Amino acid sequence: MPPKPLILFASSEMYPFSKTGGLGDVLGALPLALHRQGCNTAVVTPLYGRLNTSEYPLHLLYSDCPVGYPWAPITTDIYLADFHGMPVYFIHRDEYFDRRFYYNTYRGDYFDNCERFIFFSRAVLELSRLLETPPAVIHASDWQTALVPAYLYFARMSDPAWRDTRTVLTIHNLAFQGRFSSRLFWTSGLPPHAWSMDGAEYHGDFNLLKAGIAYSDMVTTVSPSYAREIRVSAECGCGLEGILTKRSDHVRGILNGADYDVWDPRDDRYLPCCYGAKDAEGKESCKSELLKELGLSDELMDKPVLGFIGRLREQKGIDLLLDILPELMKLDVGMVVLGEGDIVYEEQCLAAMEDYLGRFSARVSYTEDLAHRIQAGCDIFLMPSRYEPCGLTQIYALRYGTPPVATAVGGLSDTIVPYPDPEATGFTFRESEPEQFLEAIRQAVTVWQDHAAWSALRERAMRQEFTWDKAAHKYLDVYHALGAAV
Repeated sequence: MPPKPLILFASSEMYPFSKTGGLGDVLGALPLALHRQGCNTAVVTPLYGRLNTSEYPLHLLYSDCPVGYPWAPITTDIYLADFHGMPVYFIHRDEYFDRRFYYNTYRGDYFDNCERFIFFSRAVLELSRLLETPPAVIHASDWQTALVPAYLYFARMSDPAWRDTRTVLTIHNLAFQGRFSSRLFWTSGLPPHAWSMDGAEYHGDFNLLKAGIAYSDMVTTVSPSYAREIRVSAECGCGLEGILTKRSDHVRGILNGADYDVWDPRDDRYLPCCYGAKDAEGKESCKSELLKELGLSDELMDKPVLGFIGRLREQKGIDLLLDILPELMKLDVGMVVLGEGDIVYEEQCLAAMEDYLGRFSARVSYTEDLAHRIQAGCDIFLMPSRYEPCGLTQIYALRYGTPPVATAVGGLSDTIVPYPDPEATGFTFRESEPEQFLEAIRQAVTVWQDHAAWSALRERAMRQEFTWDKAAHKYLDVYHALGAAV
């Protein structure tokens, strides 16, 4: 019996092997959800120096495969791991991927990021040629793999082997576009006529994400609201609203899911005490242990503790939080921050620990286990993003009974029912202004003080279901609409 047509995901990250944010989580969950529904799926990702493979041994599959970029003899080794019955392929080239960080250091982006991901994108196509049959769908994500659909678009014109392969590009965050010097276009392997307003050119630069948008068979975003916002708003469109509007018929918004095998307080290996929707005592135990772990006053057991997990950048609204911090502390609350990013905000968070000793704790880093314990141990979760393609942390917060206070943008609008709706699961505010943010927190604290009202709201939040099975069905609809027999 011939194998089922393959859906090959190409991504620069995949949890649990590599992760800097939501992209890694999505690629660790969506392909597996489709696999469990009977689809033939696989993922291809770089073999970074910082790679978590302790539970999934790697095996050399192909050695010295020609890639031909940036010079003709260059090759790659390809490794294979079994991830719950699904193959994951790793592209290996030390000078590109054996580094401490994935994309940048504190000093900025790696100078050769364009070359690194041109190489990776071309290697994805070389891997596809080595497989028994070309993939029915190649599903790329973000600028790092956006050239894969572009390469394939032009390859179809001369190579019938690619005739039936369709491409999908998912935009997880339009702000990161992979914008580089024009000289890199001319050695990328794209044909000269791809250098145009409707192709890879963007104000004289080589824009990898724009090339992917131009040449993919379908473009998806990670929430319906974000799919609308990036076409009608210059702020959300980040300069690409024109080409997105031009391709409107080929743009879809599909809400991300949550991997409840990993993020569920009823069965979470990182928690000191597991709990469910009606087990308030279990959540209280997690709060008590979190206060001890972070050196916070045990007096906060009788006061609301607020949590923030995310990159310390303006997109995530960390500046809004720091602006209102003096007024926030007057509400007699505790505050926990986990994240890293702009050094100015990192320093302000660390200074706040001295200013509000025992009531404010900041960990300038990201660790998966502490993220779980903060979700479980806090009472209210803060997500003041200026824009949010989907967001996963607010979905996790709902499941952990930590109702979010969030800006009403993107996927936050699609996942939070705002108070005072009778079915409320959290709190939202419209504009990214400190006063509106502070007022929404005040509202949440007031409801928290009403035990019966808060318990009802928290239970509703914990019963929300944003599963990857639902998202997987919608992606299958996209593949079928493109004519892919998957």
